[in-house]
Amino acid sequence: MPPRHKHGAKPLYPASSFALELDHGQGSSSVGLISSVEGGGIRTEILDSRMGNRHGLWRQLSIPKYEDIKFQVGMSMSKVFYEWIERFFTGNTERMNGAIVSGNVPRYEVMARRRIEELLISEVSIPKADGSDHKSQVHMTVGIVAERIRFESPSGGERIQGNISKDQKLWLPCNFDLTLDQFGTACKRVSKIDPFTIKQQILEHRWGRQRDAVRVPGQIEFPNISIYLPEVDAQPFMTHFTKHVIQGEPQADTRCSGHLEYWDSKSNPLCRITLAGVDVASVTPERSDVKSKDVKLVKVDLSVESMKFQWLGGGSGSPPGTSVRV
Repeated sequence: MPPRHKHGAKPLYPASSFALELDHGQGSSSVGLISSVEGGGIRTEILDSRMGNRHGLWRQLSIPKYEDIKFQVGMSMSKVFYEWIERFFTGNTERMNGAIVSGNVPRYEVMARRRIEELLISEVSIPKADGSDHKSQVHMTVGIVAERIRFESPSGGERIQGNISKDQKLWLPCNFDLTLDQFGTACKRVSKIDPFTIKQQILEHRWGRQRDAVRVPGQIEFPNISIYLPEVDAQPFMTHFTKHVIQGEPQADTRCSGHLEYWDSKSNPLCRITLAGVDVASVTPERSDVKSKDVKLVKVDLSVESMKFQWLGGGSGSPPGTSVRV
């Protein structure tokens, strides 16, 4: 039974319905509902001061500091959002303005709004891939930093926009495919890929009497990728590692490339991550145990020089401003 509220007081609402808005060429509008969000608070340091032999303590508030924000999304955001992610992977930095809005259920009326300005993406985390997991829903985690955050009062009668249909649950860890052009069919039975995160350094610059710092994008760091495949399929990786690492034979100028692709349960493609400059950094057979009945796997760590992200539209692909669907 929902908690009662006094006459005239605003009704309470659960923290289970929220959306992301981004400004674009057609104005500000929702780019979709997000699965979770954390951070985005505003804080300040408390400065203490004592004078002479006085017992009193004088306190003063410092300049505002804005917390980084992290949110999780599936594959049912709008095209505007995924194009922003695509540009992040290429180093084509684009600042955005927007808002995080919270609403009630089941009417999805906007109850609170946080305006976020001069946004930069700081990281994108790609979830695990696991061929044995047919139930868990996975999400991409996106980290952003803002130069300014403001709490705003919502306008009356406004409703959350976005898509909360079954398309939100299309991304399952078992539906993936890894292709590496120099290893042929050796990747066909890759069973797992560990989650990995692409990060961009965000620098902070302050000057004069400005209370808000300017956030400046730095270098993008692409991580190694760890894959797991049956030992019977791992020989091409072992041969490559022996040739170029153990024996020291120089690698070709054009290294291996490939892609990691995710799709839904109906085999519609969701997104593709293109890999370039791939090399084998380590080959590690998993522990052998006489009592084990599992297939013997080998862990292969791949170094990657660069990545590109491409949304393939397998989710809802709802354009900005699409009404809520339940």
